[in-house]
Amino acid sequence: MRIRGGYTIGYDTFGPTPIVYQLNVHPSRAHDLLSPDTMRADPPVPMGPYTDDFGNTCVRLVSPGGRMTVSADLLIADSGEPDPYVPDARQIQVPDLPDEVLVYLLGSRYCDTDKLAGIAWSLFGNAPEGWSRVQAIVSWVHRHIRFDYQLADATRSAFDGYTQRVGVCRDFAHLAVTLCRCMNIPARYSTGYLGDIGVPVDPYPMDFSAWFEVYLAGPEGPRWYTFDARHDARRIGRVVIARGRDATDVAISTSFGTALLAQFDVVTAALPDDATPQPHSRDRSKASSDTLNVGDVAGTSVGDAVSRATRW
Repeated sequence: MRIRGGYTIGYDTFGPTPIVYQLNVHPSRAHDLLSPDTMRADPPVPMGPYTDDFGNTCVRLVSPGGRMTVSADLLIADSGEPDPYVPDARQIQVPDLPDEVLVYLLGSRYCDTDKLAGIAWSLFGNAPEGWSRVQAIVSWVHRHIRFDYQLADATRSAFDGYTQRVGVCRDFAHLAVTLCRCMNIPARYSTGYLGDIGVPVDPYPMDFSAWFEVYLAGPEGPRWYTFDARHDARRIGRVVIARGRDATDVAISTSFGTALLAQFDVVTAALPDDATPQPHSRDRSKASSDTLNVGDVAGTSVGDAVSRATRW
């Protein structure tokens, strides 16, 4: 299967403004790319790519002031298979976990484990360990939170999602990640492309998606497995962009100065084998105006991540 991905994102800035973007396909999927995954900037400015501590590709630039737009259009190969299902995968005891995995047991900015530990054990303490316990958490979160794009809140933590019982895909992921960590199951937050492939078309404007991964021992040894509390279903065509402790680590952009979102268009779709991709529209005003009106963009104070809530 070929999947087309891309974006056009514009910010209005007011003087020189450093910005860091995380929009490139994750290096673990680079070998699947069928076209260059190249970020373009308008106006053209020097761009510096680097790899962060979580293995994500980041690009830094300085907007000179005014409208700064970045865009990309790519093709990537995908197996077309749904997320793996490994019901016999076992939970790994904490003393046996690799050193680099331990960080995904700890609380983080949006994953307030200290507030949810007692709740987690009361809900899932009797669930079988391993895959079954993770699936119990996923299904419970899926039922507990009501999806509402209009009520997205970039400051909502996992505990807030638990008490408010409303949110968008990042809130489903944060709560599930936090509950897993409370049960001593390493869990990390993931973001990327997830189109309407093999499912009915979603009525909301296309956006990036959020899901999570847990570290379990499968038949071939320990590895990360994908789960999705927003959909509680195995999906086809996930293309990961970034992974981290929570949405802070994978923000699509972090601005060091005021940067107001002016345009936000994302495309993700499966292409028939004989299809020729066409450049995606850079003026989807409906999607952009909807995005601006829902208030789902975090403030752009110095050093703060613009941590967009997504439609998924």
